Amino acid sequence: MNSFWLIATGFGDSGFLLPAAFCVAIWLAIDRGTRPAAVHWMLLFGACGLVVMLSKLAFMGWGIGSARFDFTGFSGHTALATSVWPVVFWLAAMRWAPSQRMAAAVGGWVWAVFIGVSRLALEVHSTAEVVTGAALGPAVAGVTLGIFHERGFDRQFGRNQVANHAGNVVGAALSGWLGWRYGFGAIFALAGGFGALSVISTLLIRRDSIDHDSARGLAATSSAQEHEHASGFRVLLTCRPLLLLSAALAMFHLGNAAMLPLYGLAVVAAHKGDPSAFTAQTIVVAQLVMVAAACVANRLIERLGYWRVILITFLALPLRGLVAAMFITAWGVWPVQALDGVGAGLQSVAVPALVVRLLQGTGRVNVGQGVVMTVQGAGAALSPALGGMLAQHFGYATAFLVLGAVSTGSLALWLRFGTSLKMACGIRRDRASPNSLTT
Repeated sequence: MNSFWLIATGFGDSGFLLPAAFCVAIWLAIDRGTRPAAVHWMLLFGACGLVVMLSKLAFMGWGIGSARFDFTGFSGHTALATSVWPVVFWLAAMRWAPSQRMAAAVGGWVWAVFIGVSRLALEVHSTAEVVTGAALGPAVAGVTLGIFHERGFDRQFGRNQVANHAGNVVGAALSGWLGWRYGFGAIFALAGGFGALSVISTLLIRRDSIDHDSARGLAATSSAQEHEHASGFRVLLTCRPLLLLSAALAMFHLGNAAMLPLYGLAVVAAHKGDPSAFTAQTIVVAQLVMVAAACVANRLIERLGYWRVILITFLALPLRGLVAAMFITAWGVWPVQALDGVGAGLQSVAVPALVVRLLQGTGRVNVGQGVVMTVQGAGAALSPALGGMLAQHFGYATAFLVLGAVSTGSLALWLRFGTSLKMACGIRRDRASPNSLTT
């Protein structure tokens, strides 16, 4: 039974909730209308943590507490959980009816209280400490929800990618902790749980809320012919910019995909890191940078254009391979995975948006997205075979250098056809047509 309560109490651990609170702040800061709420959230959350810390220091340093109520300081797990989880649940339900959003926030508070109960079950806090912690957190959550309410939560693709990478951060951090504490089996159980939650979230989307014509990129005046089935290979072969983009991404991922697992293996093989914890760290560092990159991607695209933003991602990978080969150490994860975060974070927003721009008005946007993902997926699938063979026969450093060199093919292709690609990337959405795609 203790193992059950230990898992529950882990969701109130500061190592888990501090990154979650940071992700909430980023989510709020993306939209200009809710940016002040992000500042208030960080100040309130910081104040909550400060009060908890001061209450503990007061007891440890000066014995300030209550023997009658067995109070030595606020329960940090309970206070942080009750401040973060109601806000997270509220944000997750932003597209629901007001009553449903309120129910979600209450559900978050109930979950947080359950975390507080786990502290009692494990006998690490008294009832007074848990109750006062449970009162402190909702004050933070309630004020925050009152500040931002419903303003400015337009669902943009860049924001979706921020949420995507933020979820990866939380998942990786939790996987590292569970793997270290309970073994690899707990990690697979966590993955299954997240998968089930993803299915449930998808089923909650109302079918009539999706405009399928708009999703396919059909214009309002689309003819019946545009509703015909489009072949993925036909789109790829008739749209030259899409073909060049796919080929460049295939070479990029041929060099990129294997680098993260190989770097983790290299450091662990050198006895410079714990397998579960270090692997989680490689993911967390990259995903945190991806969150930041996804936040600024739209602004960079507006200022520099699609071609230059994607060029930046292609430049990051050769440098990443060089750094990985030179520094196979525990601290090397920071520059190596930060470069991964820059490349993947910007691509996660720029590439799908560019495909939409290239194919807008044709009714083949989703087919084009599928083609690009398939081709780049083929490169990513071959990457572990190439990287593993190189690491086995020539060592990890050589593998990183070769993988970085392979990725320069995408850079060469992007520069070689730069003129035509710049023109295609600059096509306005209202002027895109099937004929313009072949230029």
